[in-house]
Amino acid sequence: MESLPLGPQYREAALRRLADTEFDVLVVGGGIVGAGAALDAVSRGLSVALVEARDWASGTSSRSSKLVHGGLRYLEQRDFGLVREALRERALLLTRLAPHLVRPVPFLYPLRHRLWERCYVGAGVTLYDSIGGSRVMPRHRQLTRGAALREAPGLRPDALVGAIQYYDAQVDDARYTMTVARTAAHYGACVATRTEATGFLREGERVTGAAVLDTESGMEIAVRARRVVNATGVWTDDAGRMAGTRTSFSVRASKGVHLLVRRDRIHLNTGLIARTARSVLFVIPWGRHWIIGTTDTPWEQGPDGPTADAADVGYLLEQVNGLLRTPLEREDVEGVYAGLRPLLSGEADDTTRLSREHTVAEPVPGLVVVTGGKFTTYRVMAQDAVDVAVEGLEGTVPPSVTARLPVLGAVGFEVLWNERRHLAADSGLHVARVEHLLKRYGSCVPEVLALIARDASLGEPVPGAEDYLRAEAVYAVTHEGALHLEDVLARRTRIAMEERDAGLAAAYHVAELMAPHLGWDDTAVFAESERYIRYVQSERGDDDLAAGDPAACPAPA
Repeated sequence: MESLPLGPQYREAALRRLADTEFDVLVVGGGIVGAGAALDAVSRGLSVALVEARDWASGTSSRSSKLVHGGLRYLEQRDFGLVREALRERALLLTRLAPHLVRPVPFLYPLRHRLWERCYVGAGVTLYDSIGGSRVMPRHRQLTRGAALREAPGLRPDALVGAIQYYDAQVDDARYTMTVARTAAHYGACVATRTEATGFLREGERVTGAAVLDTESGMEIAVRARRVVNATGVWTDDAGRMAGTRTSFSVRASKGVHLLVRRDRIHLNTGLIARTARSVLFVIPWGRHWIIGTTDTPWEQGPDGPTADAADVGYLLEQVNGLLRTPLEREDVEGVYAGLRPLLSGEADDTTRLSREHTVAEPVPGLVVVTGGKFTTYRVMAQDAVDVAVEGLEGTVPPSVTARLPVLGAVGFEVLWNERRHLAADSGLHVARVEHLLKRYGSCVPEVLALIARDASLGEPVPGAEDYLRAEAVYAVTHEGALHLEDVLARRTRIAMEERDAGLAAAYHVAELMAPHLGWDDTAVFAESERYIRYVQSERGDDDLAAGDPAACPAPA
């Protein structure tokens, strides 16, 4: 299925459509829930607009643990309904909705106490293997200490008496969010990034749309809609103030920090999960790296730009080093990222005890607010929000079909995967490169290979970020709606978090690849490179970049 390109021409047409159309549903917020709500609504036959102030997944939805999971720890809280729902969604993502982007990962849970802990944890994992859609995964295994150390030779022998190995799943969260937004556009939704909702339009008490600022041009647009869905996550309370109303709930932010270290620094054949005093410790395979997370601490400083501090890094290193034969040092940390989880406020003082369940409300006529939840259950959140939004619309609105609707790249993925050696031979790429592309683009891979067929230089790696091809930077602009270096380096690819220099060495090269498609001259390329330096500095929380001199992104010789 050929996809709809979200290039500059699409964006120009989308802005005109935003100004000229009254939509059935306007969704504000381009994280995973907002993108999911747009896809849910448009697939019911409604006219839909989706606006995002920055870039797809630029907030929480690009800064998660990259897991699609049922929430094993919620079993201990007896939240069986939430676990069942999440496991059902995990099964849909693995088998039907996005098999090219979501894949199984084994996890080892070290046991520290004999008998009672094995029985206690084993009973929980047995239940985890039995409810919802869990049966699409291999069942868990009980391991002796010797067997566990064969799976995880990098663990200290005195750190466990045995282990349990079970399966969950993994996803590139930013890539998946963008793909859901693209899928909504493919089916007719009008989607645009860098379009900030600055206020709501009113007719009496009813919300009838939003005032939207195109931050690229400064143009203001009045977007009219019969219903507005606010899906802004940790910005929910801000949007409520913008509407001049208060909901019956509020959102508290919890900060989660993750580290990236090279795969050769931790000798494991499996992911790792362990309980800590304040959160859950994950060690998750991620390409050439391990992701180590996560913290779970209250965040009171506003939703923009959460950063990791030295205490966060030190805490995670202390927790993981308690399990490893060869401890990690701070210089082993090649990347750090921090994100905020939107948690519904409750009685508990500790954010680790607040509910991850979601809520949908209509605080004023015409405005629906959805918040809470977690990445895995985004589709259910989106469905519930649209169910509330369509109440009272003229005509009969069909029920949600997204449980049966694959995202772009899913249909035909298995066929292309089986043909990957032929694709490699035809394209001149190594089969490992083709596998990399298939796991990112699925059945849209021929569109990327077509760029290389027209310009063989695009089949070369990006200088300074050799895991990615130059064609991927071009495709990010022509098909995936990237408008800035940050969009490509931080979210269309994950260069910003995977490279020790946060992608500074690659930045100028990528900017030159983007330039002809966005109309940038040499001055604009330089300005965009400087803008990316400032982005990296803000992400790291200070101006001291480990990559060296941050005065300029290195230009090609």
